Amino acid sequence: MTRAEHHEWTRAGMLRAAAAGGAAATSALVIGVRDGDGASQAAPSREQDNAILNLFLRLEYAQEGFYRQASNSKNLDGDLRTFARTVGPQEAEHAALLRHRLGSDAAPRSDQPDVGNWLTSPRLFRQAAIDLEEAVIAAYIGEAANLTRGALADVAPLVSVEARQVAWLRGLGRTTPAPRAADPARRPQAVLAQLRKLGFLA
Repeated sequence: MTRAEHHEWTRAGMLRAAAAGGAAATSALVIGVRDGDGASQAAPSREQDNAILNLFLRLEYAQEGFYRQASNSKNLDGDLRTFARTVGPQEAEHAALLRHRLGSDAAPRSDQPDVGNWLTSPRLFRQAAIDLEEAVIAAYIGEAANLTRGALADVAPLVSVEARQVAWLRGLGRTTPAPRAADPARRPQAVLAQLRKLGFLA
């Protein structure tokens, strides 16, 4: 992006993009509660909540670790470094909320893979971050229907933040911040397989 293009993307424009992304994902989450493609067909229960929330916790750990490494990368500066240093602590807060909700049932943090291959250029980082955020949102939407009402109420605010994050990223790349009216759901196995392939999970 040239300096002129950067100035064209105003703060107001970024906020509008983020709001659009958040609205789209929140709408998709509500739709997912009715028509979700979750992995489980069982009635919502505490045990099922724990399994799903631990899935989300694992995804939040992956995001937090990625952005922590990105924050210290010498290959990122400007808006992308600001992004990484802003959303990394947000992902840490998401993980903390999930750990609090899970209590003693929270899964331990596993070793974070080295994601340096995605930090060799701004373009690679931005695309990898978009792929990661989109995958996490799809997992949230896909499993929302399988949560009890109380657990759903706890995680719903998180997915709107994830959507604003990816809208911010898309805005920095001058691409459509909300490319769909509603985001699709994905099964956990598919999301985990993609993130392992990309190197975000061991």
